[in-house]
Amino acid sequence: MSAPVIAPTPGEPRGPGASGGSADGPSAIAVDPAPRGRLNRVPAPLFCLAAMFTVQTGIALSTPLFSTLGVAGTTSLRLITASLVLLGWTRPRLRGRSARDLLSVVLLGLASAGMTLLFADAVHRLPMGTAATIEFLGPLAVALLFSRRLGHVLWALLAGAGVVLLTLVGQAQGSALDPRGLASAFGAAACLAGYILFTQRVGRAFAGFDGLALSLTVAALALAPFGLGEAWNGLSQSPRPWLLLLSVAGVAMLFPVVPYLLEMTALRRLPERVFSVIASLEPAVSALIGLLILGQVLGGIQLVGIACVIGASAGATLSERPPRPQP
Repeated sequence: MSAPVIAPTPGEPRGPGASGGSADGPSAIAVDPAPRGRLNRVPAPLFCLAAMFTVQTGIALSTPLFSTLGVAGTTSLRLITASLVLLGWTRPRLRGRSARDLLSVVLLGLASAGMTLLFADAVHRLPMGTAATIEFLGPLAVALLFSRRLGHVLWALLAGAGVVLLTLVGQAQGSALDPRGLASAFGAAACLAGYILFTQRVGRAFAGFDGLALSLTVAALALAPFGLGEAWNGLSQSPRPWLLLLSVAGVAMLFPVVPYLLEMTALRRLPERVFSVIASLEPAVSALIGLLILGQVLGGIQLVGIACVIGASAGATLSERPPRPQP
């Protein structure tokens, strides 16, 4: 799942793929002036890579909790933890906000809730690399939808070919994929596309991390009826419920809290086009983390499918004409 989206300021052009892409997640953050100090000595792309590895590690470490707390229960507790941390930090104010701003926050929160839950279910049933690649079709579809270049049809076809190789061909060669997992992955991609669109609205209306904190709170409230019962059942039957809660809190820091801070730091110093190309590597990072932590081995054809989707995302971004500088 992808890390946060940095929404442009009003009137600021946005290149395709600038949404970043996961998981679970996501946010509306206003970009501040470049930070000073030792952080400037660290190459900005390293922050992007660190964010991706942190996101995917958090997702991988969530999967062992599914057997005890359930997919919905684990996801609900993780969102509640993240929202409480960010609410306590940002202390956002609702007074003076228009109904349209609040509606945008609610819609973003609902999209985040659907994306988080569906992607968690997909990871529970599919290899991480497969689930992340299918979900990545969401930001790619948004980028291609708003593109006016005919050549981007070729990138869409390449992405489609990658999905065919990843799902149909790979399944035909013996690595059967769970139909419900595939449905959840495509559902997460659709929610991620909606998340990207609503993030732009929230990012223009709220400064700092306020939009992120509020939207994650809405997401946590939306999932609570589906997940808290399952989570309570798992906690009540566990001999060490506090250990489970500490594990959930740790996973919540790995995703979404820490990656958002890393990406915000990177985007203060990187053009969105460069960030988008780096973000295209996320399916590959997900496949690698799935191999290292969960022992998930993908076949050669499935790896080619992932490479097609990554190439389509990077190609669509690089082929887009950069915005002309304002006089």
